[in-house]
Amino acid sequence: MEIGIDSFAAVPTRESMTNAQALSELLDRIEAADKAGLDVFGIGEHHRKEFLDSAPTMILAAAAARTKRIRLTSAVTVLSAADPVRVFQNFATLDLVSGGRAEIVAGRGSFIEAFPLFGLDLDDYDALFTEKLKLLLAIRDNEVVNWSGEFRPALHQQAIYPRPFQANLPIWVGVGGTPASFVRAGELGLPLMVAVIGGETYRFRPLIDLYRQAGERAGHPPEQLKVGLHSLGFVAETSEEAIAEYYPGYAEMFTKIGRERGFPPVSRARFDAQNGPTGALLVGNPEEVAMKILRHSESLGGISRFTFQMDAGVPHEKLLKAIELIGEKVIPLVRRGMLGN
Repeated sequence: MEIGIDSFAAVPTRESMTNAQALSELLDRIEAADKAGLDVFGIGEHHRKEFLDSAPTMILAAAAARTKRIRLTSAVTVLSAADPVRVFQNFATLDLVSGGRAEIVAGRGSFIEAFPLFGLDLDDYDALFTEKLKLLLAIRDNEVVNWSGEFRPALHQQAIYPRPFQANLPIWVGVGGTPASFVRAGELGLPLMVAVIGGETYRFRPLIDLYRQAGERAGHPPEQLKVGLHSLGFVAETSEEAIAEYYPGYAEMFTKIGRERGFPPVSRARFDAQNGPTGALLVGNPEEVAMKILRHSESLGGISRFTFQMDAGVPHEKLLKAIELIGEKVIPLVRRGMLGN
């Protein structure tokens, strides 16, 4: 199992810190993750005041120059609001810069601010993604493309460059909880990245079964139908320390998001329930977190990748320590557990 981190490049919580400093610290963390032996680092895409990740390939390219082995991915690319040609060109360039370490996780995004920003109709939410994903795959698989659709001018014998370093640039599909999204990913034979940020993780098993069944019916081999899990989490030396560092920022962030969406404020009781044995949060000491990753993998029928989302107002030094603990303790514990040792 690959283990890594996803970041939304949160804006500074300290008034004395600038956005430039926050991005500099983020790059330091990606470099630290590379040195600590983590497998992957992802940068999300938002177009909101709270985050600095509106141009994720720029951040990932800067990280590529400072790292050697860690895979660099989006988390997610909001494909519905993007031009697939430019998405491919950006990530193909990142792949060349990084020596073959780029990946795309394509999704529709959990926020809707990109639609008015780029002049798109929210009523076309699903149709935009479906069409643009097909075009992105056509560009990846063919140097010269013939294509026509509803939302973009047609391409006639159009060559698209640059081509990436990797022969087959990895494209995952990022999903939330819509059954049709799981089935579509399976039919296309694309690896699946499931974002579970609340509730109980095992409840996603029927949806993942739908994905695998759709992939099997479409004739894709089981090893091609990889499943990744993205969840909120944080690691410290002790469980008490992890919760004390993570909970305040988590409560503030999700209370604010909940206010926008009509949800009640976050309470400590709700947080503790989410951080329980079957809940989606993974906040604790290395042993607790490793065991929970293994439990989640078993409950979902096996996962190939797990990524932590740790942006919750935690100080940079504490995030660096968490990265160190993930590399030194969590990853070995998970891999020993998978081997039954």
